Amino acid sequence: MSAQDKKFFDLFMVVLAILIAISVGIYVISADISNETQGKYIVSDATYQQEIADRIAPVGELVLPGEGGKKAAAAIAVVEPVKEELTGSQVYNNACGACHTGGIGGAPKLGDASAWETRVAQGLDILRQHAVEGYQGSAGYMPAKGGNLALSDEEVHRAIDYMVAEAE
Repeated sequence: MSAQDKKFFDLFMVVLAILIAISVGIYVISADISNETQGKYIVSDATYQQEIADRIAPVGELVLPGEGGKKAAAAIAVVEPVKEELTGSQVYNNACGACHTGGIGGAPKLGDASAWETRVAQGLDILRQHAVEGYQGSAGYMPAKGGNLALSDEEVHRAIDYMVAEAE
């Protein structure tokens, strides 16, 4: 590298350092001016303060036994999810099929007309009652709602209708 190139490079680096220092100085001064003018107004703004309060608010509250008032009433109020009504085949697949597919516990198999004939002869109302409430007879055991107490009576009735229709 020649002496002239070295001198140019040194001068270029000095100019570059000065420009960087000026840029940093302008940034610091503008940030300070911004905080002294706009920053004070933004921090004292009611909307800004409310957003901060919302972000740091607790997620829930602890309600101890014996506490009354609105706090306890709000804790007791539980919103139940909307339940989708199941069809007869869905109920069969989710609950009834565990026993009625293999005939476990004396359960009549799906589609076995001879096994369903005596039960249907008693009447659909009796058959539905036994399915909802549960039943233990000489032929076997039927748990209430097929062991799935979350099912509604109407869903169990649809499952009975489905199984009887499959046996015909």
